Amino acid sequence: MRTDARTNLFRHAQPHTRHRPKLGDLLRPENLLGNLLRLAFLLMVVGVLAGSWLVASAHLTEQFLGAPKAAAGLIDPDAGSGALTPDNIEQQILAFSLRLREQELNIPAGDNPRPRPFVINPGEPARFIAARLAAEGLVRDADLFNLYLRVTGLERRIEAGNFMLAETMTIPELATALQTALFEEVLVTIPEGFRAEEIAERLAENNVMEPDRFLAAVRQPRSLGIFDDYDFLQDLPPDAGLEGYLFPDTYRFPVFAAQPEIVLASFLDNFENKVGRDGLVGGGSGLSGRNLITLASIVEREAVQADERPLIAGVYLNRLNGACVVEVGGNYLQADPTVQYARGTVGNWWWKPQRIEEYVTVTSPYNTYLNPGLPPGPISSPGLSAIEATRNPAASDYCFFLATGDEGRHVFARTLAEHEQNLRIYGY
Repeated sequence: MRTDARTNLFRHAQPHTRHRPKLGDLLRPENLLGNLLRLAFLLMVVGVLAGSWLVASAHLTEQFLGAPKAAAGLIDPDAGSGALTPDNIEQQILAFSLRLREQELNIPAGDNPRPRPFVINPGEPARFIAARLAAEGLVRDADLFNLYLRVTGLERRIEAGNFMLAETMTIPELATALQTALFEEVLVTIPEGFRAEEIAERLAENNVMEPDRFLAAVRQPRSLGIFDDYDFLQDLPPDAGLEGYLFPDTYRFPVFAAQPEIVLASFLDNFENKVGRDGLVGGGSGLSGRNLITLASIVEREAVQADERPLIAGVYLNRLNGACVVEVGGNYLQADPTVQYARGTVGNWWWKPQRIEEYVTVTSPYNTYLNPGLPPGPISSPGLSAIEATRNPAASDYCFFLATGDEGRHVFARTLAEHEQNLRIYGY
């Protein structure tokens, strides 16, 4: 019994060498037929795969030869050695995938033809560019755009820089446009309270556009192709310009811009985003639209400190609404900035008199000492703070305010007697 146990253990410990096939075994008649059948099957599988590759390649080549012009930029599947390499296979698969979606290449992302700026940073990968284009509504499918770049090889020729792109551009048009940066750009800051002429000068100083071309477009906005794109402009009087709507901010403008629309679109897009038509209605002032912007432009020029803007707007509204008729002698705004605007000239756009009494000597429809109510239009570009202060003014019974000379602050008065006393106190 012990011998048998040891024998069994020994047998189990031996390697199974007796099961390895030998050449003689393979060539025995009873095994030869089965092995030949296995070999034939293997050769058949290889043949089918090779035949499928040749058929697919021929079919793909035929499709590309018959492709319309829209696909003319796609790679030639027969280009190169034609060897069955991983790179070749990948290119064939990508090209075939793109060919199946060719009709989508010519479907634009939107119907807005207005060009808008798009910036590509140095070293930015094509897939990131595709994702940003989709996020900004310039392409419908980022993956399809990236696929087109890879198949055509255009991903290696995308330039870093600035471009003007539109939603109506197709994927091939966008890819072509990204091969050449259109312009150099410059940062330009437009402060709150600038009038159109000051903005024109600032743009010229930065080589963006000649002042005359810019001002001509500002004063005749209905001649611009972009005018109808902005709802908040549709209620402008026929002869009104864009004064007051050139939203103050820091902008990235093209150097030597070809068209005024390129520059004005940045101002108006910003106004639309920050204020828009909805921001010109409602509130507690009772004003809306251009009238609201007109008074806000005066508040912007008059108020230095943000916390005083609602109070100053309230004073002007009290005068407009007749609450100060006894003190002022009518619904006259008596706003100094409107007269300064009217008398402004090159090099001195905000005229300052030697004496307060000189304000009444300026003959102009903008002289709110001589003409009741609001002036004909805005006198500057108000910022969001001034617009909101005018839309929702502080409620008070003040009819007057006076600059104290202390960091732009003012003192307020209810009656003319109180105001005259303040004039004496502050040395007017």
